[in-house]
Amino acid sequence: MSLADPRLTLARPDLAAEDLEGVAPAARYAPRQHLAVTAPNAALRKAPDPAAEQLDQLLYGESFDAVERQGEFWWGQARRDGYVGFVAAEALAAALARPTHWIRALRTFAFAEPSIKSRGVGPFSLNALVAVEAEDGDFARAADGGWFWRAHLAPIGLGLETDPAAVAERYLGAPYLWGGRDSLGLDCSGLVQQALYACGHACPRDTDQQQSLGHGIDAGELARNDLVFWRGHVGMMLDSARIIHANASHMAVAIEPLDEALLRIEAKGYGRPVAWRRV
Repeated sequence: MSLADPRLTLARPDLAAEDLEGVAPAARYAPRQHLAVTAPNAALRKAPDPAAEQLDQLLYGESFDAVERQGEFWWGQARRDGYVGFVAAEALAAALARPTHWIRALRTFAFAEPSIKSRGVGPFSLNALVAVEAEDGDFARAADGGWFWRAHLAPIGLGLETDPAAVAERYLGAPYLWGGRDSLGLDCSGLVQQALYACGHACPRDTDQQQSLGHGIDAGELARNDLVFWRGHVGMMLDSARIIHANASHMAVAIEPLDEALLRIEAKGYGRPVAWRRV
């Protein structure tokens, strides 16, 4: 996770963020524009093309520092996990207000009026960020005008979960989606990141980055919430014998005995685990 890591450095040979001048070489430098995600989610892609690989995914209310517009995409950096890539301009806008709350329900809707009978938009997923400007009964109005069910929100820094594995279990059955971290589809590292975010823990995006979390343990010490890393894959222990992980064998978030996962993953040529970590 060094500055030279292109995943986390807002710099290319032709362009870099102006705050990196003198640090990252580039032909020219440009200021960061603070934008926010206005859609329920937004793909962060490898290239300015809707068919390009999804590297990461931003959730509603999260910040994005943009430095260059290329067609229908902005190139920039997600503030929450630092990932660099292209996000569709239609999913972004100037930040109207600083987020005050986070969504603590697995998913929820925003309504046109403070009424469950009004038009719903979404769904918005766990850990999305909301700037609450007003309240009306059981509803809270966001800066962009949507009304959220108040019980599905909590002030930032409050109402945090205490058991990452329990958070991960809420995603059980969600489809596997490369680069995803939305409740409707996510990958292995996205599941771990979302579970830790809900508990108030910072967490990087990719599995190799997540191996820096916590401290190493021996396989015989495994307990609930410990992380098991393979080359390019990660799962979270539910107890000393079972693991939950978003994986491309089930193409979903699944729970299975660790021993079965070890055999299957090794048989596919990915080898044995490379790290066991306790966060």
